[in-house]
Amino acid sequence: MRPAWLRVKLPSGANYRFVRQVIDTHRLHTVCESAHCPNMGECWGAGTATFMILGNICTRSCGFCAVKTGRPTELDWEEPERVAQAVELMQLKHCVITSVNRDELKDGGAEIWARTVRAIKTRMPHTTIEVLLPDFKGNWAALYRVLEEGPDVVSHNMETVRRLYRRVRPQAKYERSLEQIRRTKEAGFRTKSGAMLGLGETHEEVIELMADLLANGCDVLTLGQYLQPTPAHLPVERFVPPEEFEAYARLGLEMGFDYVESGPLVRSSYHSERHVTPRKR
Repeated sequence: MRPAWLRVKLPSGANYRFVRQVIDTHRLHTVCESAHCPNMGECWGAGTATFMILGNICTRSCGFCAVKTGRPTELDWEEPERVAQAVELMQLKHCVITSVNRDELKDGGAEIWARTVRAIKTRMPHTTIEVLLPDFKGNWAALYRVLEEGPDVVSHNMETVRRLYRRVRPQAKYERSLEQIRRTKEAGFRTKSGAMLGLGETHEEVIELMADLLANGCDVLTLGQYLQPTPAHLPVERFVPPEEFEAYARLGLEMGFDYVESGPLVRSSYHSERHVTPRKR
């Protein structure tokens, strides 16, 4: 049974219904729905959503993720323009774009990524954009293709600590993800990463992850509670109390992160509009 601090309100309200209508009309996917995000009601009620491009079927089978696994059935070259139209219709000041993994594509979907960023910038030049990227299997040319379009924040989630990678992210590599963050920072971008707690990690391993991220140029860190989406996914080993998340937030700032979003219901795009500009000291 989930503790009281993990209970959320059911989605409702006029803004929520408006976002629902825009997404359905433009035949778009959101990670809010596909990943069973607990903050969907709050974010959609505030008129924001995280768009998920390149379909809603992922080529990977991570043990934590609710997104469907299989052989993708679509590569929609009109999708970038539909996402941009939705951003314009919603008059978003900030938007977040993410995607499934498309390992069957030579560029991992980088060209669709780049066109999506460009289309949003063309329609809404004052809208800031965060891209939450996959690792492109270490295809750095694909990464740089997305960076060419100039997103404001470039995020890539580590998801868990080094020891648990094989169990949690069997098709990913800890060092490869760190390298992606390092390359992004070296290219001059504001960087961000996130992880889930409650999968069996120790306090010392969380500190190691935070230190590794800082050593590779990560500016913004998000930490949240892992929630098992279905009985077929990895079980929750522990519900981390709010005060422990608060302690990690304080420690992260002391260690040198520019911004730390840490709490049981935090997800990588939660309050992302706050992560665009450096924190005032």
